[in-house]
Amino acid sequence: MVKIKDRKAVAYAISLKCTNDTATPILDLWRKASRFETTPSMQALNYPPHLTLAIYGDIAPEQPLEVMRKVFRDTPSISVEFSGIHHFPNETLVLWARPIDDSVLRRMHQAIHRQIDPMLCHEHYRPGHWRSHCTIAMNIPKEQAAAALRWAAETPARFVVTFDIADYIGFPPVEILEEVKLLP
Repeated sequence: MVKIKDRKAVAYAISLKCTNDTATPILDLWRKASRFETTPSMQALNYPPHLTLAIYGDIAPEQPLEVMRKVFRDTPSISVEFSGIHHFPNETLVLWARPIDDSVLRRMHQAIHRQIDPMLCHEHYRPGHWRSHCTIAMNIPKEQAAAALRWAAETPARFVVTFDIADYIGFPPVEILEEVKLLP
């Protein structure tokens, strides 16, 4: 286990990740979408399919760690049904899978933000701004965006993924600082 004091992360995140066979549909989408990127972004993370609930920069790193432990202690694994590929238009295009019902994820997100001042969180992950998503590709250049969006519209993406671990990471690069195995 990495000692947080020794970690020189730029940011910290609380996420749910899938470390079981239900991750296969997301991994397949990662491989297919990577053809639109210069370098496959998701494979380069060396981190499994995940849903990020909060990202923090300027914060005492122990605070989100304690909240993660508290929120996910005695929490069962979470099965999430996805349907469709959507996008965030940034400098580079980001493709992501959309949960059909994210009510459980929203409750977890709210539980974290009730305990940590939302203003300490990255603006896109704050209450009222956060959109639950599982990233498929995060670095599609503008010249590939139209082809990637056509592919996304034509690609059936309906599947269920069971997220079995909550973790606290530092990044970049992704370094797992602590994880909580969710109950079966």
